[in-house]
Amino acid sequence: QVQLVESGGGLVQAGGSLRLSCAASGSIFNINVMGWYRQAPGKQRELVATITSGGTTNYADSVKGRVTISRDNAKNTVYLQMNSLKPEDTAVYYCKISQYYSDYWGQGTQVTVSS
Repeated sequence: QVQLVESGGGLVQAGGSLRLSCAASGSIFNINVMGWYRQAPGKQRELVATITSGGTTNYADSVKGRVTISRDNAKNTVYLQMNSLKPEDTAVYYCKISQYYSDYWGQGTQVTVSS
């Protein structure tokens, strides 16, 4: 069993910043990819950013230059630093980890950006 606990969401004004965290626990052996996804009301879940165990990152075009993903392998934790937030960033943000052939999702944390 793998548990993911997300934190750091909230309400922020446009132009503000938030830092999301996601800590993995349980049967953690070798996490390959850690990532963040988001789902806005009425829309499909979409990729925000991913990071491999080696530190290779990938970002959605919509967040490039505003968002930084990082991870602490010793703590099995992935972070998402979001700056210059826009109202269109409003969504539930989910973390996901991939270990061997399985994917695990967090419960989601709400990010709301007011204009």
